[in-house]
Amino acid sequence: MLNLAALLEDSARKIPDRDAVVLGDTRLPYRAVDAAANQVANLLVARGIEPGDKVALLCPNLPYFPIVYYGILKAGAVVVPLNVLLKGREIAYHLDDSDAKAFFCFEGTPELPMGTEGFAGFHDTEGCEHFFLVTADPAAASPIDGAETFGAAVSGQGPVFDSVVTEATDTAVILYTSGTTGQPKGAELTHANMVMNVLTNHRLFGMHPDEPDIHLVTLPLFHSFGQTVQMNSGFAAGSTLVLVPRFDPKVALGLMQNENVSFFAGVPTMYWGLLGALDDSVDVDKIAGNLRTAVAGGSSLPVEIIREVKERFHVQILEGYGLSETSPVATFNHRDREPKPGSIGTPIWGVDVKLVDAEWKTVEGADEIGEIAIKGHNIMKGYHRRPEETAEVMRDGWFRTGDLARRDEDGYYYIVDRAKDLIIRGGFNVYPREIEEVLMTHQAVSLAAVLGVPHESHGEEVKAFVIKAEGAEITEDELVGWAKDQMAAYKYPRIVEFRDTLPMTATGKILKRELS
Repeated sequence: MLNLAALLEDSARKIPDRDAVVLGDTRLPYRAVDAAANQVANLLVARGIEPGDKVALLCPNLPYFPIVYYGILKAGAVVVPLNVLLKGREIAYHLDDSDAKAFFCFEGTPELPMGTEGFAGFHDTEGCEHFFLVTADPAAASPIDGAETFGAAVSGQGPVFDSVVTEATDTAVILYTSGTTGQPKGAELTHANMVMNVLTNHRLFGMHPDEPDIHLVTLPLFHSFGQTVQMNSGFAAGSTLVLVPRFDPKVALGLMQNENVSFFAGVPTMYWGLLGALDDSVDVDKIAGNLRTAVAGGSSLPVEIIREVKERFHVQILEGYGLSETSPVATFNHRDREPKPGSIGTPIWGVDVKLVDAEWKTVEGADEIGEIAIKGHNIMKGYHRRPEETAEVMRDGWFRTGDLARRDEDGYYYIVDRAKDLIIRGGFNVYPREIEEVLMTHQAVSLAAVLGVPHESHGEEVKAFVIKAEGAEITEDELVGWAKDQMAAYKYPRIVEFRDTLPMTATGKILKRELS
């Protein structure tokens, strides 16, 4: 019997007055976060949410995120975290596909009106019964007609709750990820998946009971990287999480300096941004004196950035690899071994990794290229309501990732190529098929091919090659503007190029390798 919420509850018992989360002038101790999560659990039970029901959460890095997240788990329900950049149409899809019964949505800002998009998506669903608008001011009235505020909903709910007993194999979280074809699909991760990944992170990065880590959390908590490596692992270790709702390198450096940050995790573009923002106003020596762990994932770090971070901050970046389907951590460069720049390291404790060919046969030789397959305590139960797609990637406990890699003679793995057609923009996965399908709903678009092109700061940018419908009149800028309204900010193509034809095979498949 195991419930992921125990990570918070145990720390709340042992260190109730230690700061759990920090945001600006707000500092919430563990006892306060736990009590607020209990109110959420009481609310859900009062509204008829039962163990196993799905509850969606759309919120940036604010104290509300862990409060609602653990409250859902305490009630025995399943957390469905959503990307804060999703539009109404996309939100409706996720709510329907996950069978969500309730939805907590942050109101957002005028520039990013999450609440409006969320409420629109909620109204376009059939099975989601409850919508709670999380406002920046808990006492504020709802700015959206008909939307119940979180503050009003939890008012009067008790701060004590006996967490529902869940089995280790019960689903705790559904993380949405996209394949190279079709719509996003939800990876079902169990309580055991998540807890074991947390415990393995402690082995990787070390525990400091006498001087707990202070995390700077710039990674979005709705994503598996920030959620497991920082929030869940940090709460289990009694760490303090300094939250950053939106990454800004100058703000991040200021917080690292003023909050004595000891743990930083980020994607390559974040490290690139930190180095570029260094100036005379930053006390680099103070930051370096506190920073003991730096972690990177999402895509490979340039060797020059690794070198410069070590030179300026006196810390070795540890690179790793994982996916939503692997909870997420699968391989890492370990503290007690010499890291290899550009490598994703070796398998974590309790996890096996091998390279396979198209027929699942093991690729044996050093530096031979094969697809990464993973087996261990971190592997998902499967894709929610998608047995056929689960069967395509799972066999005898092994999960094949779609990522090509090589392994050197020391057992270190190196990514050679991502899953076919996958674009990684600023650490976010963008899947061309989804973008192409949306573009082709525009009446002026006859055919579209989407791929990634190199970009200095984002790693890759999304580019669309489009054949116009006969007689259609539309400019590149107009199509980009339309796409911006239809898709999350990290997805829509910033570059559009119109073509009269697209290169194709004899069977009609577009030859993307001939486009650039």
